[in-house]
Amino acid sequence: MRYYLGIDGGGTKTAFLLADEEGREAASSVMGGCSYREIGTEGFGRVLREGIEAVLRQAGVSFEQIVRAAVGIPCYGESPAGDEALEKELRRVFAGCDYMAVNDVRVGWAGSLDMQPGIHIVAGTGSIAYGENAAGCCARSGGWSTFFGDEGSCYWLGRRTAELFFKEADGRVPRGALYERMWRRLGLKHLTDAVDILETEYAPCRDKVASLQRILLEAARDGDPAAIRLYGKAAEELSLLVEGTARELHLGEEPFAVSYSGGLFHAGAFVLKQLEQNVSHIGGYLREPSHDPVWGAVQLARKGR
Repeated sequence: MRYYLGIDGGGTKTAFLLADEEGREAASSVMGGCSYREIGTEGFGRVLREGIEAVLRQAGVSFEQIVRAAVGIPCYGESPAGDEALEKELRRVFAGCDYMAVNDVRVGWAGSLDMQPGIHIVAGTGSIAYGENAAGCCARSGGWSTFFGDEGSCYWLGRRTAELFFKEADGRVPRGALYERMWRRLGLKHLTDAVDILETEYAPCRDKVASLQRILLEAARDGDPAAIRLYGKAAEELSLLVEGTARELHLGEEPFAVSYSGGLFHAGAFVLKQLEQNVSHIGGYLREPSHDPVWGAVQLARKGR
């Protein structure tokens, strides 16, 4: 039996899915994030090897039975030097096996839209949009840098969650549910404790900053108007990613599909309602993803493109 391997890498987690030649799932596994900008190329390779070993062991098959692998990689295609280092590590990991490497947003598109024309948004730790039109042309928008990008992502919202907390703390905006939740979640005794905790424990780690978005979501569910507005702003930023991608692909004369994946969308209607309205204004329509990104990686591996 021959097998295809799909890998969906991310800043927080990396998913592995092994499928047989009939497209049936044989094994799956989830490891930690594999962003080389966070853990280095050696760390990237280590995550891949551990995940591959896990699914092969689970399925009871050998590495030699993998026909092709497709790997969705955070930040891939954004730095010639970075890509060169990643390719060097990939050749080690997949020695003797055919593989293809793409930016992680493309596996999201392949899974959510079944490799059909349209645009896919990834909003997890970071954010980016990718699309393809009927002619096979592709384009992306956003996702350029943590420093000056990732708008609308969990990381972007995490930073604004901390900002909102201190604005509520010093009276710049009225206090809402977020204020008390942050005190409890961070285990604060004094307000100044939050500065040390956020700067030393959170700021150096993108995934920990992104996790602050969960507190914001709890506050939004409690009816905190400032928290709800922040989700609206995130939806506006994601809408701009769609608009930029659609413009590059000359979409809009006919209705086009827009799908999504990533941890931010656990916020549900707080993001999706506004996003749906904004997307409709530029000729698109929002649709739920058909499959997970890791299944999209398997599809790319099976089709070899």
